[in-house]
Amino acid sequence: MRSLFPVTDLTTTAADPDLSGLLTDREWSLDELADAYAYPTTGASWLRANMVSTLDGAAQHDGRSQPISCAADMRIFGTLRALADVVIAGAETVRLEGYRPARAREAFAARRTAAGQGPAPAVAVVTGSLDLDFSLPLFTEPLVPTVVVTGSGAPADRIAAARKAGAEVVIAGEGTRVDPARAVRELADRGLRRQLTEGGPRLLGQFVAAGALDELCLTLSPMLTAGDAQRIAGGPGVIVPERFALASLLEEDGFLFGRYRR
Repeated sequence: MRSLFPVTDLTTTAADPDLSGLLTDREWSLDELADAYAYPTTGASWLRANMVSTLDGAAQHDGRSQPISCAADMRIFGTLRALADVVIAGAETVRLEGYRPARAREAFAARRTAAGQGPAPAVAVVTGSLDLDFSLPLFTEPLVPTVVVTGSGAPADRIAAARKAGAEVVIAGEGTRVDPARAVRELADRGLRRQLTEGGPRLLGQFVAAGALDELCLTLSPMLTAGDAQRIAGGPGVIVPERFALASLLEEDGFLFGRYRR
């Protein structure tokens, strides 16, 4: 990050000595990014989303987010993962993005140990059908067992296959439907309080509609794609739009990195 635009109605402002050294045109260290994006220390759980969007609202290009991202976006992506207890993703995103297990990163090892966390976050896949390839590294090579979040009516043979592959199965809904708010609670009950969802848009839309999202980290990419790509959140709309407050805003090479909190 090369610039910080502080939000004056928060407790951390430009006058705060902890930020005075960051208000310079230079790249932030990983420790500085981790401090800036630290999770709240109180509360039963905190669900944060990390998404990227073009200027015209596209969350993907050719079905993937990578083409509209950048190196700085990936630094924040890695930092947010390193701070989380669990990374939550929908099954479609896992398939399209080729999800792999979260890896341990030496740069964050001491911070995670001090917070009582394991070497890497778990990955939780939200799926009603369990249409997943359990031979992939996400299930065969994780540092911590991958979690499959599903409903009580999910196919029994697929639940058995998930467990045989070493995944932990969490029931968080009736039938094949996953209740987003219940999924948050069930994961928190297992000690996975610091939660990060990377989508996709359908899953994020479900969290928004359920009123379960606490924070949105949004990268605004200075690109235009047109076409009919998905927005960052899809599915049924909310009756009344919920307003979030801008907590911080960073900029690098025309990309804006906003953090919005409930």
